[in-house]
Amino acid sequence: MTPPSSRPTMRDVAERAGVSPKTVSNVLTGTAQVREPTRLRVEQAMRELDFVPNLSARGLRNGRSGVIGLAQPDLRAAFSASMTHAVVEAAHARGLVVQVEETAAEPARERDLVTRARTHLIDGMILNPVRLQDSVVEHLDHLPPIVLIGEVEQHRTDRVFINSRSAARDAVRHLLARGARRIVALGGAEHGAGLDKATQGQRLRGYLAGLAEAELPASPELQVEVPEWTIAGGAAGMREILERGAEFDAVLAFTDSIALGAMHELRSWGARLPEDVLVCGFDDVEHASFAGTPLTTIAFDHQAYANAALDLLTSRMRDRGLPPRAQEIPYELLARTSTQGPPAGFSGKNSPI
Repeated sequence: MTPPSSRPTMRDVAERAGVSPKTVSNVLTGTAQVREPTRLRVEQAMRELDFVPNLSARGLRNGRSGVIGLAQPDLRAAFSASMTHAVVEAAHARGLVVQVEETAAEPARERDLVTRARTHLIDGMILNPVRLQDSVVEHLDHLPPIVLIGEVEQHRTDRVFINSRSAARDAVRHLLARGARRIVALGGAEHGAGLDKATQGQRLRGYLAGLAEAELPASPELQVEVPEWTIAGGAAGMREILERGAEFDAVLAFTDSIALGAMHELRSWGARLPEDVLVCGFDDVEHASFAGTPLTTIAFDHQAYANAALDLLTSRMRDRGLPPRAQEIPYELLARTSTQGPPAGFSGKNSPI
């Protein structure tokens, strides 16, 4: 039993888990394959003992720092916060420390992470780039171990993603099945400037595919780009639609944060939710189910997403010669109160249509 005043060691973890210290070391460093049940047992022992690896000693022995980088485009967004938490949890279970960066879609910040990786300050990276052409993945020939999360499609390195186009199409199908016919795309526009942004482009194409499947027109007045995918950005985008005087009966918001802002703005204009307007979001962040009108959303397991990214990254750190891999995470549409139709409809004239 470890005395309360002493720092737990790998030997203490090994004893608790019923394995050898070498096995604990292999779990920490990723230098050798460890069977999944054994790895889980070692990670459980680490948590129980509150074990903190000596990163500097490890670095001297194996040339690694035990630190990885995580770059998100906007840490204010609820989805970014949820994914960051999930990645930190998954990394901690593997004895890794996470350095978090906000790229703000600026390629210079990604390049800064790459530079630090090359000087052995971080061992690998998880990146969520907005556009492929701006990303270090497109422009650098010799990358450190790297995994992309999000919808950027490429074949140069590993990535984890959900099928946003299919999910957005399913959301449109759901809204149509609940009686909607004029659906706002809140987050992207067919003739806007952001179609080259991976997530925006995929979700807009899914929206358009859903309308085309139902033989419904894609009205430009019902599409609006939202530069900042935050609650405030969603409110501003919804206000733009309302000020156009457009008539609509549903909103497909490209994230839950956008949806929550839209719902606030709709109520301030006198709309009833869901009696006048149906609203569907994307990502199933924690706030979605606790909104005044619980939000229907496209949901997927954030922790499974993070675990997949860490599994790919640690295996890439062990073997740089692996071919690029892509892992798709399944999604589902969670129907909540915000899409209990049929909707009466609403317009920017501040009255039901």
